[in-house]
Amino acid sequence: TVYSGAAGTHQVGPPAAPRILRRARVGEDAATQARALLQKDSSEITPEERKNLAAAIVSLPAGTRAVLTHGTDTMAETARAIGAQNPQITLVLTGAFAPAAMRESDADFNLGFALAAAQTLPVGVYIAMNGKIFPAKRVRKNRQAGQFELAD
Repeated sequence: TVYSGAAGTHQVGPPAAPRILRRARVGEDAATQARALLQKDSSEITPEERKNLAAAIVSLPAGTRAVLTHGTDTMAETARAIGAQNPQITLVLTGAFAPAAMRESDADFNLGFALAAAQTLPVGVYIAMNGKIFPAKRVRKNRQAGQFELAD
C-alpha cells in the first residue's frame, strides 16, 4: 500500500514483501520466489477472485511451505476459503495494520514472524499477526481492538 499523506489516501502499490525480505537478508531463494497473485485492496476482493486465489494456493505441491501477504480487512475470509479446500501445504497469511511504507508499520515484523511460522507449523492454513498465530477456521479481525483474535 502506498500512503499519500497530503491526500490522506491509500493506494495499492507494488508488493513490499520482496523488498522487506531482501532488506532482512533472507536468502535470495525466498525473495525471488515471491510472486504477486492479486494486487487489490482486500476489501474489494470479489468471491470469484477469492476462489481463484484459493485455487492457485491449493495447486501448490504437497509439503510446500508458503506465506501469503494479504490486506487485513478480509484476511480471515481468505484464510477460511483456502482452508476449506484442505490444501496439503503449510500456508501462513499475514499483513500489516499500518502499510509497509509507513514509519511505524508492523509489516516487517509480521512478515518475518510469518516466515518463521511457515517453517515450523504442521500442514494447515494459519494467520500470523503481531506475534500470534491463529488457525484459519478460528480467527476473526476485531476492528475495535485493531487486532486478530480467536473466534468461537
